[in-house]
Amino acid sequence: MSAPGSRLRPALAVLVGGAVGTGLRLAVDLLLPHGGATFPFGTLLVNVVGTFALGVLVGRAWGALPEWLKAGLGPGLLGSFTTFSAVAVSAVELADTGAGLSAAAYVAASIAGGLLAALLGLATGARRTPPVEVDE
Repeated sequence: MSAPGSRLRPALAVLVGGAVGTGLRLAVDLLLPHGGATFPFGTLLVNVVGTFALGVLVGRAWGALPEWLKAGLGPGLLGSFTTFSAVAVSAVELADTGAGLSAAAYVAASIAGGLLAALLGLATGARRTPPVEVDE
């Protein structure tokens, strides 16, 4: 049986990472606002950048990281920074304003950009050897 502190550490890491990721996401939304018929460049940017960052992290150090740090960086920081629900809402808003073609382009760019960013991130992270070692 694990000690209570060791079970609490991942939850706290997610809380801290989530607060940081959400703050970063808000900053991008404030710098690149959108709504209605405006193309959501900020949401596209955070999702592609966040996917790339996760790819680098997984490719470079994931196996060497302790579970609490994986939780804080993955679901916490990058999970709160990126979001698929914002993609869906932005696409619906665009379509509702009659910008159906822009909505379709946005969804396609989000999916293709995310996949490409993940592949590039994994390749970038895997290029460097040896992997990063992190002490518990």
